[in-house]
Amino acid sequence: MRSNYDKYPKIHVSENKEECIRGWEAIAKAIKDKISAKNGRLIAVETYQGVDMKEAGTAFKKILNPGRIYYSSDALKPEGEIKKMVYPYVTDDRVFGYMTDLGLKDFFDPESCKKLKAEVGAGANGLQIILGPGAVFCCPDADLLVYMDMPRWELQLRMRKNEVSNLGTDNKHEEFALRVKQSFFVDWRVLDRHKLNLFDRIDFFVDTVEASNPKMLSGESLNRALEVASRQPFRVVPFFDPGPWGGQWLKEVIDLDRNAVNFAWGFDCVPEENSLLFEFGGVNFETPAINLVLTRPLSLLGQRVFEKFGAEFPIRFDFLDTMKGGNLSLQVHPTKEYIREQFGMPYTQDESYYILDAGEDAEVYLGIKDETVPEEMLDNLKKARSNGGNFNADVYINKWPVKKHDHYLIPSGTIHCSGANSVVLEISATPYIFTFKLWDWGRLGLDGKPRPIHIEHGEHVIDWSRRKQWTRENLVNQIEETARGEGWTEEKTGLHPSGFIETHRHWFTGKVTHHTGGSVNVINLVEGREAIVESPEGKFDPFVVHYAETFIVPAAVGDYTIRPAGESAGKKCATLKAFVREMR
Repeated sequence: MRSNYDKYPKIHVSENKEECIRGWEAIAKAIKDKISAKNGRLIAVETYQGVDMKEAGTAFKKILNPGRIYYSSDALKPEGEIKKMVYPYVTDDRVFGYMTDLGLKDFFDPESCKKLKAEVGAGANGLQIILGPGAVFCCPDADLLVYMDMPRWELQLRMRKNEVSNLGTDNKHEEFALRVKQSFFVDWRVLDRHKLNLFDRIDFFVDTVEASNPKMLSGESLNRALEVASRQPFRVVPFFDPGPWGGQWLKEVIDLDRNAVNFAWGFDCVPEENSLLFEFGGVNFETPAINLVLTRPLSLLGQRVFEKFGAEFPIRFDFLDTMKGGNLSLQVHPTKEYIREQFGMPYTQDESYYILDAGEDAEVYLGIKDETVPEEMLDNLKKARSNGGNFNADVYINKWPVKKHDHYLIPSGTIHCSGANSVVLEISATPYIFTFKLWDWGRLGLDGKPRPIHIEHGEHVIDWSRRKQWTRENLVNQIEETARGEGWTEEKTGLHPSGFIETHRHWFTGKVTHHTGGSVNVINLVEGREAIVESPEGKFDPFVVHYAETFIVPAAVGDYTIRPAGESAGKKCATLKAFVREMR
């Protein structure tokens, strides 16, 4: 059956395509007109990590013909000093670090910054431009503030091409995984806090994802677009990636490149790294989805969720495709106490596997066998890692046969692993990087190198009491009917009570009434070709979703309905909805 999954979902903002300025020449003209109207001459151009500043500088120099372009990087601390400063957060570990409390200003040398600020202020006649992260520190009295942004997924693609260094360093040829780790624990935290402090002062935002076709919105237009998104159902732009265990299902269902080796992951709702596409009269403007989380947390998340997590999106949906592939790594996630003490994270990755599809032989590894002796298992894991030998997981870990629409719950501390020939909709709390691999089946990553194994972390958090009976009674298909009406049934399916996410499944042939209940709702159409989301009060335009698409309903929406539509009209559909339960 043909795919109807939308890989480039858009949020319509207006019919005025002129609102979105396209191309370097038009962008430069709009900037020049704006600063002329202000009778100003100082332009600060802030940039996120990954923006091609050389291209931007060349374009601005050619078209704006400024008296001079300065670069904020000239006022940074020496690279050695920056490396020393960030080391406590980066550490020597290949995967894990500690969430930084640094600010962007900590990267700047006060004397160099003072000197550059004086140079900019006393610059030659004509326009003066200061370009780069922290430009406002060197030009606090700028007459115009421009922000050139970059979604984190596009940034990582550029990193893989060795085009992007970490903040304040020239290390773009260093190993990709190490640069991403430093970005996760340091650069993105620092730059997001800085961007949020500036957000309401920014005159123009520039989308540089398509380097040859940049686009620009006024600050007023982007803020209006973010407000629109915060009060209606929407989807983020998904992205997909291969892996050593990846499968073939996503290629067909999502309509991805058939020539790719596989697709292991489908990141359908990870707002920290996804982007949003805002549509203005047929012209699309791409912005990091994290901008919505940072600037509209109350309407998006809801008051009680914001009070608990701050401006962080706490729920994550993604696909794990092992159809005609292999097992995931045998793994465990840290407990709340361990992740806070070791990595500075306030909450951990409780999660679940919802089975979207499964072959006849599909299974999940979950929980420890009754006869497993902890010391023996750990000793054999370490031996297998050190001498390249084999670890027989079947001896120590329970295996459960899986079928479509099963739901397996995985609270932190539980050993688990999805097996081959299944497609998992993984529903989890957001700190996704904290996976302790215990065994990776003796294989190499796609880069030809062994993937890091974290037995020393894992042995501190494994809950050895989660044996077969406990696992069956607490983690396997804990499905309970909670309500029913004409043409619909509602079931509670998880997650485990120790976590903060709850999931409800609705089977329906007619209209189902939902309410956000004070929390952002994240929903996937797990059965049916098409459904439509509507507002009983007409607060938003009808919103169409297709099979396997994840969509977000902001807390501010309140009441909404979902019913089968299009090819699924009159047929049985199902949605799986996640939200933050009320914690007492």
